[in-house]
Amino acid sequence: MLVKWIRCTVVDRRGFERGQRKWAGLLGEPGFRGQGGGWSRGRPGVAHVFAFWESRAFYDSFMARSHDRLAAAQGGTYTGVRAKLFDHRFDVKTGFEPRFTDADVVRVAHCRVHEERVEHFALMQQKIWNPAMAGSPGMLRGLFGEAPGHEFLVLSMWQSAAERGKYRVERVERLSLRAQTEADVAALAGDVVDLEPSWTV
Repeated sequence: MLVKWIRCTVVDRRGFERGQRKWAGLLGEPGFRGQGGGWSRGRPGVAHVFAFWESRAFYDSFMARSHDRLAAAQGGTYTGVRAKLFDHRFDVKTGFEPRFTDADVVRVAHCRVHEERVEHFALMQQKIWNPAMAGSPGMLRGLFGEAPGHEFLVLSMWQSAAERGKYRVERVERLSLRAQTEADVAALAGDVVDLEPSWTV
C-alpha cells in the first residue's frame, strides 16, 4: 500500500474546506483505498491530508488522469504545500485499514534516519514502540511507512485526544532510551491532527 502525506498552510479556510469535500470524487478511482485529514493542533492554519492507494501504479495513473481536475477546486486557498509518498512496511497494532470514521485524532511522526541505523530503527519500531502504542488506551491502529532517502512515517489513529494524552512525555522518554532513538534519528518532526469528518473519503 502507498501512503501520501500532504501538508499545507491554508490562507482561505472556508474555500479550502469547500474544495476538500470535492475529493469525494476519488471514490470511483481504481486502486484508491481511502483519504482523510484535518487541522494541526499545534500550528494554526496547517492542514494535513493522508491518502492511501493499493499501489504506486494505481496512484501514478490517477495523477496522470484525474488529479488536476479534483485539485482545481482548492486553487489559491493554500500555500507551501508539501507532499510525500511512503510505502507501507508494517502495521502498528494489527490489520491497518485506511478508515477514519472511528478516529478523532491522527498522530504523525516523520523521521530521517542515519543510513547505517535504518535496520536498527525499524527493528526497534517493531519490538519496542509498536507494543507500547498498541497497548495504549484509545489507540486504534497505525502504520510504519518508508520513503527513499532513509525517511520514515509513523502514523497512528486515536479514539480521542484525552486517550492520546495518556501516552505522555515520561513514558516516551523511557521508551526512547530503550530503543536508542537518539542514535538512530537524524531529524524528527511530528504533529497531532484533529480529524475533520467532512474530509473523509
